[in-house]
Amino acid sequence: MHQEGTAQLDTSQPEMNQTFDAVIVGAGFAGMYMLHCLRKLGLSACVFEAGGGVGGTWYWNRYPGARCDVESMQYSYSFSEELDQEWSWSEKYSPQPEILSYANHVADRFDLRRDIQFDTKVTTTTFNETTKKWLVETDRGHKVQAQFCIMAVGCLSAANMPSFKDIDKFKGPIYHTGEWPHDGAKLEGLRVGIIGTGSSAIQSIPIIAKQAESLTVFQRTPNYSIPAWNEKLDPKYEESVKSTYPELRAKARGRPAGFYFPFNTDSALEATPEERQKQFEDRWQKGGLPFLGAYGDLLFEQQANDSIAEFVRTKIRDIVADPKTADLLCPDNVLGCKRLCVDTGYYEVYNQEHVDLVDISEAPIDRFTPNGLVAGDQEYCFDAIICATGFAAMTGSFDKISITGRNGLSLLKKWEAGPRAYLGLASAGFPNLFMITGPGSPSVLASMIQAIEQHVDWIVDCIAHMRDTNVTTIEPTNEHEDNWVEHVTDVSKVSLRSTCSSWYVGANIPGRPRVFMPYIGGFPIYVSKCNEVMDNGLEGFILDGDPNTTTVPEPRWTKRWRVPLDMDVISPATIAARRVPIV
Repeated sequence: MHQEGTAQLDTSQPEMNQTFDAVIVGAGFAGMYMLHCLRKLGLSACVFEAGGGVGGTWYWNRYPGARCDVESMQYSYSFSEELDQEWSWSEKYSPQPEILSYANHVADRFDLRRDIQFDTKVTTTTFNETTKKWLVETDRGHKVQAQFCIMAVGCLSAANMPSFKDIDKFKGPIYHTGEWPHDGAKLEGLRVGIIGTGSSAIQSIPIIAKQAESLTVFQRTPNYSIPAWNEKLDPKYEESVKSTYPELRAKARGRPAGFYFPFNTDSALEATPEERQKQFEDRWQKGGLPFLGAYGDLLFEQQANDSIAEFVRTKIRDIVADPKTADLLCPDNVLGCKRLCVDTGYYEVYNQEHVDLVDISEAPIDRFTPNGLVAGDQEYCFDAIICATGFAAMTGSFDKISITGRNGLSLLKKWEAGPRAYLGLASAGFPNLFMITGPGSPSVLASMIQAIEQHVDWIVDCIAHMRDTNVTTIEPTNEHEDNWVEHVTDVSKVSLRSTCSSWYVGANIPGRPRVFMPYIGGFPIYVSKCNEVMDNGLEGFILDGDPNTTTVPEPRWTKRWRVPLDMDVISPATIAARRVPIV
């Protein structure tokens, strides 16, 4: 098994001014699969990765308690049956170290490292309109050219470190959960403050509480969290899944979220209070994200959502002994409008005497001091402070790179009012620039690896078709891009998720425009729309800069996904998505 940080890492560098068929930015699950597929297509590719190893999000997110909220048996690649059979997970929900080991196993098994340059940040990508190639530059002095530039930068990769006043004056260490030290943080016996109560905080707080002498949690907005009830994976269950893996994958792809779990399509509003209570209790005891599958209208009817939200608030009050603390931990917004958190012992931790909760919703953090921070005119003293303040989701990693398309158009400038991409795959004015799980695709509302594989397979078929038909460049038309962005927005309005101030709309980043970024119409509906574009000869794309270009011969979609919509799990958002055409 490959061990990170050993001599097994390939240290070769691409030559300066070398030309590739494709440059891939990022070596997470998206970048690795993209590299594997381009190789099979016979194309040359180079990957630049800012981290010291593969894994993307799972390389950086090493905070205590980090784990996936999709069950292990479904959070994996599906492209290789051999890979499915040879890898074994130890727990129901995979912890970060095990997911990173899986990523390293994939890199080793498919010999991916020889084409990856680690510890290298892409700083600039510029489209040359004369050569029809992208010039990609890095912080280590590389300047390479490629016909295609593929952004595999991840949706949750750009850590959001708030610019607190005088933050540099604090004498102790300051950690961010998304940039956790790889050798861990020594918190034993320390007075620790943690800012934020999102997913990373909810996962890490119970573990940090076991280490710290005292733990003070600063909360602006409480989040709903459901117990994971994590456990060791039953070998018999694993064997059963592996014996029918293709069938499970097919069922998962037919679901709106791209992964499979029991879903009750009945209306909560048509059930009696007793029936709802029983259904919610049964789901609570099973735990995890499937809790939202208790009824089909929970994310679309306010009264239905109110019923399950009140159920969770009652659970919080039952668990947390101090009524004032319990009240502070009870959200008053839509359950599920933010990504539902999944925890192990989160609410219980507030019953420990050395753990305190500070409400900063009305008295925010004013400044840092050498000994801690000031909030509500009170100074809190700490030995270490943790910022669990999330990410600049969806677009933050793009913002870190100077990306310039036709006529000197900057992607940052084009997206200043909100991201604009056709199918979440490409943006007008940026030929041959592909985005894996970009804004306007299901991405974070689906099982990420499934979403990644579908995008990569679509891109690979597109590139193969361009090669077969001697097409040099491809980019969306402004009209089709505008219509897709409008479609994404229209469909989002059907769901209660659009009513919340969440990172789905960039609300956690000051100054960001409020735009619902992921596609909420459901994974199978999205896949069918991508297939329609393919079947109609790459409809909505400009080939070689000419809107009138037609391609011959007929496309050969060898990797086309066939995703039947599970008609038993149709939501209002799915119905809306089916009604509204792309154009």
